[in-house]
Amino acid sequence: MNTTAKTLKASKIACWIALACLVVPMFGSYFFDDMFSTVSHIFKTPELLALGWNSANFGFYAGGYSFLCVWGGLIICGILLDKFGVKLVGSVFVGLMLLGAAIVYAAITIPAIAEKGPETSLPVAYVGCMLFGLGSEIAGVAVTRSIAKWFKGKNVALAMGLQLSIARCGTGLAMILAPRLVLANAAGYYPLSATNRPALLGLTFIFIGAILWAVFVAMDAKYDRQEGIVSERGEQKEEDKFKFSDIIRVLKNPRFIMIALLCVFFYCCVISFKKFGTSIIMPRFGLDANVVSVMISMIAFAPVLFTPLFGALVDKVGKATTWMITGAVLVFAAHLMLAFATAPFFGYLAIVLLGIGYSLVPSAMWPSVPKIVPEKNLGTAYSLIYWIQNMGMLLVPIFVGKIMSNGAYQEVQKSVHSEYIFICLGIVAITVAILLKFNSKKHPELKIDRPSKEVA
Repeated sequence: MNTTAKTLKASKIACWIALACLVVPMFGSYFFDDMFSTVSHIFKTPELLALGWNSANFGFYAGGYSFLCVWGGLIICGILLDKFGVKLVGSVFVGLMLLGAAIVYAAITIPAIAEKGPETSLPVAYVGCMLFGLGSEIAGVAVTRSIAKWFKGKNVALAMGLQLSIARCGTGLAMILAPRLVLANAAGYYPLSATNRPALLGLTFIFIGAILWAVFVAMDAKYDRQEGIVSERGEQKEEDKFKFSDIIRVLKNPRFIMIALLCVFFYCCVISFKKFGTSIIMPRFGLDANVVSVMISMIAFAPVLFTPLFGALVDKVGKATTWMITGAVLVFAAHLMLAFATAPFFGYLAIVLLGIGYSLVPSAMWPSVPKIVPEKNLGTAYSLIYWIQNMGMLLVPIFVGKIMSNGAYQEVQKSVHSEYIFICLGIVAITVAILLKFNSKKHPELKIDRPSKEVA
């Protein structure tokens, strides 16, 4: 027996070290993506910003994250990921994520760009956000695919849950720090040196993550050699090679389509909401901006605790589709409260439900993909899911931003009308999750609702 050849796969310590290297780039990505979420209300008064952006400008910028992803970038890059491997393609897109974040930082920092108004700074920031978004999404696919590979037949749901929870610490930290970093001067004016602080911190996190990604690449290369996935000369085995016909096979899979649809409708209910959370909750319940920023951050921090726990539960007892339905129902109930309740108590309760729902669905959904898609096609599969998800994340912030900028509405009306969008999305998410459960019962051989350890 070649004991050396199975060292990394058999070593729990090596697996967890690999996971630690994978989570930091995603932590930085989540931080940077949500750096303005809890200060979105400042864009209602662009005359007080050296940057000069209004809510519509901010909504346009936020949608830039998904532009390249939607227009084919994710699909093409997902295919490249399966064709040329995680180490090469993943490294390119971690670098692209870093480059895009640097461009955004430059656009809102350099006076020659930022102080000339939105007509100059917004296009530059939008380009940076597009590059950052595509890099971040493909890096996320590479990370998820790598976890599925390293933890296959082990605690895959727990590992994915931990990755998500730590990444969402980035979101939570951004939400808490942003109102404390973006401070107006004595005259109530926000200089560039205030509005760019979250971006500088986020860029730093991404840079550290890129260094740790390089460490993982070295580990993964050794793993492949030991497991015979590639020869000592780096040649991939024939049965593991990607074929373009595999894409059609993935798209013909009805379980895959349902998971992809659940992903877009569910995540838009949470991620797109976070972009405008303070703008919605402050007028609805009459709460202070600092209080609301902490509330919104709980959407990110709740999964830090619950996602690994729910992931371990999925590993142990299965029933993934049941947890997906439950999480979708909780998020739907939360948006009903935000739209129609008036007492602040219901605002707090809604955030709790959003946090728990945001933990349940991903804990069950992401580990289900390797059960229905061959490992060699996981890059394409996850990229297709992210592509569909980004269609929603491109459009929803634009619609909500236009509602928030509509002078014909009062502030409370803007909040309620925005919530109507999220309520409709929630209804569709619940419907898709129920259909997935019925389909899972018809195909027990796929073991979607079985514990992860039963799927070798």
